[in-house]
Amino acid sequence: MANLTPPHFGPGLFAFFVALRGNNSREWFQENKAWYERDVRDPMLHFISDLAPRLRELAPEYVADPRPVGGSMFRLHRDTRFSKDKTPYKLAVAAHFRHATGKDVHAPGFYLHLGPGEVVGGAGLWQPPPPTLLAVRTAISEKPEQWAAARAGLTLWTGDPTHSPSPILKRVPAGFDPAHPFEADLRRKDFVVMEALSEADAVVHDFMDRYVGVIRKTLPLNQFLLKAVM
Repeated sequence: MANLTPPHFGPGLFAFFVALRGNNSREWFQENKAWYERDVRDPMLHFISDLAPRLRELAPEYVADPRPVGGSMFRLHRDTRFSKDKTPYKLAVAAHFRHATGKDVHAPGFYLHLGPGEVVGGAGLWQPPPPTLLAVRTAISEKPEQWAAARAGLTLWTGDPTHSPSPILKRVPAGFDPAHPFEADLRRKDFVVMEALSEADAVVHDFMDRYVGVIRKTLPLNQFLLKAVM
């Protein structure tokens, strides 16, 4: 029998966030920090480290950085400065594998999200600043055939009940043709694909292969976006 690589993630990851949901306080987290480190933080960092050579092979300009601070993994702490919800921690662990020259989450990249009932692999460009958004719209307008090839077989995300909706303008922005074959995409403010996976997918040995499959499938979209904004 062939030796199978042990899964990176286990049920303890999802159980931790279920428990955190009902005890989202700094006191509870400190009491259960070892659980978080064992079943959430360390497995995600291990996954990122193992993904790095495979990502370099597929798309060497993107980075999988396993540093616990300042790397590909998002902070667990929520930014509560402008939110009515003051609970301190997110209810999922996530990572963003962005282009090497990108400075933040608004650069084109690949995304992984693991939470109870919500395992997602994604790609694209999320809420870019106005100059970047204009560059993408211009590229779509001027290169419709290349855009069609880049997004072939993909459904651009429009939001769901657990996220803020992806903003879409009611009208094509000034300066662009309302009759353009991709007028609906010209009205977008971000260009993201979210592919739903499952908890069952995440805890088996071939989850890395499944996620790499998402990267392979969405790579043409990211490459179009990169050419538009570079």
